[in-house]
Amino acid sequence: MLRGPCPDRGNALLRSCGGTATPRRRILAGTMKAPSNLLARLAPFALLVALAACKDPAEGKPQATVSEAKPVPTIATPSAAAKSTNKIESLAFDEKVASVGFVGSKVTGSHEGKFGKLSGTLTLVDGKADGSQVKVVIDETSLEAEPEKLKMHLSGPDFFDVAKFPKATFESTEIKPAAGGGDKYDVTGNLELHGVKKSISFPATITVDGAAVTVAAEFDINRKDFGINFPGKADDLIRDKVLIKLSIKAPRRS
Repeated sequence: MLRGPCPDRGNALLRSCGGTATPRRRILAGTMKAPSNLLARLAPFALLVALAACKDPAEGKPQATVSEAKPVPTIATPSAAAKSTNKIESLAFDEKVASVGFVGSKVTGSHEGKFGKLSGTLTLVDGKADGSQVKVVIDETSLEAEPEKLKMHLSGPDFFDVAKFPKATFESTEIKPAAGGGDKYDVTGNLELHGVKKSISFPATITVDGAAVTVAAEFDINRKDFGINFPGKADDLIRDKVLIKLSIKAPRRS
């Protein structure tokens, strides 16, 4: 405990005490004020941290429209292309050239995950995206998330329930140019997730060149539309919206 003014024990110690001998009550007064000043300075940073933790990753992203599942139109197979006026290309892809990820969030933060195994086919009609089809089959048992405790929880009955529903599928029913034109398209298709099949529509960027067909999309879905209703803790509720990240680069045969 301080019993008097700062002792003169060299310039370093004097500087640490303010450079001059200071009466005891002045030191104590300064000490009394320090916490208040410190809190005032830290308050903006604490607010920023809180806002960052509460940010919804789906905010500002397009929301998929959901309706009842629709019939999938039949497109001629490549072997039947000779009987059709359309040129049909069937392009296979897997997790080496495609990915499906998601971001879920709650009041205090967010968690990302993805699936390590998937396969699919992109049926390209007349070398253009318009009128083509895409089908993706996801192995939900390949779910990846960190830490391991989160992965196990997401894989369990509260969320994906991969033991009961080991696969999820998406099969498009329509791909058409978006209002903006260019490489922007509106994709509609049947998503079967958690044992529930519904039609969803979302925007995507699709490019076709001589080497590959590339599809990229980010949109959010309401998990409760697919029967995933786990609320989370009472003081840390899980948001209904989940951000979906889709990326495909299906190589074309040379």
